[in-house]
Amino acid sequence: MSLLDVDRELTRNSYYAATAARAAGYPALDANLDCDVAVVGGGLAGLSAAIELADRGYSVVLLEAQQVGWGASGRNGGQVIAGLACDQATIEAQLGTAEARRIWDMTLEALRLIGERRERFAIDCDWQAGFLGLATSPRKARDLAQWQAHMQEAYGYETRAIGAADVGDWIASPRYHGGYHDPLGGHLHPLKYSLGLARAAAQLGVRIHEGTAVTALQPLPPGRSVRLATARGSVRASHVLLAGNVYLDGLAPALVGRIMPVGTYIVASEPLAPGLAGSLVPSMSAVCDTNFVLDYFRPTLDHRMLYGGRVSYSTATPLNLAAGMQRRMAGTFPQLRDAKVEYAWGGFVDISMNRAPDFGRLGKPGQACENVYYLQGFSGHGLALTGLAGRLVAEAIAGDAERFDTFARIRHRPFPGGRLLRMPALVAGMAYYRLRDLL
Repeated sequence: MSLLDVDRELTRNSYYAATAARAAGYPALDANLDCDVAVVGGGLAGLSAAIELADRGYSVVLLEAQQVGWGASGRNGGQVIAGLACDQATIEAQLGTAEARRIWDMTLEALRLIGERRERFAIDCDWQAGFLGLATSPRKARDLAQWQAHMQEAYGYETRAIGAADVGDWIASPRYHGGYHDPLGGHLHPLKYSLGLARAAAQLGVRIHEGTAVTALQPLPPGRSVRLATARGSVRASHVLLAGNVYLDGLAPALVGRIMPVGTYIVASEPLAPGLAGSLVPSMSAVCDTNFVLDYFRPTLDHRMLYGGRVSYSTATPLNLAAGMQRRMAGTFPQLRDAKVEYAWGGFVDISMNRAPDFGRLGKPGQACENVYYLQGFSGHGLALTGLAGRLVAEAIAGDAERFDTFARIRHRPFPGGRLLRMPALVAGMAYYRLRDLL
């Protein structure tokens, strides 16, 4: 089965889809249009860029092959977390401490941006403040405490340390041995947020077309414009943003090997008794452990537990997904061993080799496609960062590429093995990291 076929099957039982009301939708493209900027992809990155560009006076057309918020943007864990999916040491090693600090500060701006947009556009998306990072062993708790101290000293990142004696005040689980609490992080309903951004973009004049897959990207000499072909129309634009995650279907072959589609899965319990629900994570924070192959979970406003953490590196959905995820949830919360799973869903996220985001342009200055930008490789850490990424692209198109180019200087290598062998190689690598987590 293709990625699209698997995703369609998985999202049929999504808690988010069941609890977010879609409006009538946006029409498919059935014309030939001209605009300043064409955005391919109606997820958080594409919608953010569209809003930022419209604010700057650009005419924008956004093309989405399915529905806005259909991909990872509308079905992720809902966790709003500072930083990147990779450790800051990765960025420090490549760019130096000054640029690493600059990137870190931009990730904090990404957190603030969510709050600004929720307020500006009156987006009701079940926001709850607070994030807990927790360690699953005494050794990992010591490592986490060292990381927290380094981040406070080197980056000014203030969080509250949680020692082993205090873990029980924060989470009713025997699994954890220490951690930290970040009041700047939090969690939300990602599909409600995505749909709210789409409404905001449309109100600002962005022309959104759903059910409109882009079939070809063609630079038009001698000028800088680019033509995007679709089944029943086309768009000619001065600039293009590719924000299609793992679904670009060969529009940019040079990018294919730089990301890997990884399946990730979430379940939602039945509604719990309010007293039980409130006792599991008393602060109502989002929670994530520090394992390489991690678990993440959060309570919802309607007293459910959303629990994610299983991953796969093929297009095959894990067998008995709901039952397997329920066992993982009960392993963390024995109080939920009899709680039924009402929703089980998932889909694919795009990970890069080093887990750092991959932003750039398809062509170098003076070459074809120098005006075609791309955003990918959020590696499961994109709910907040996608918003900032859209802002950086808009800044670059408007003539100030300094912040965008800071990210673009992060070096990326393709996954080894080419199309045939890169997935087996990744499976072997992840088996090693799972073993290391256990030990």
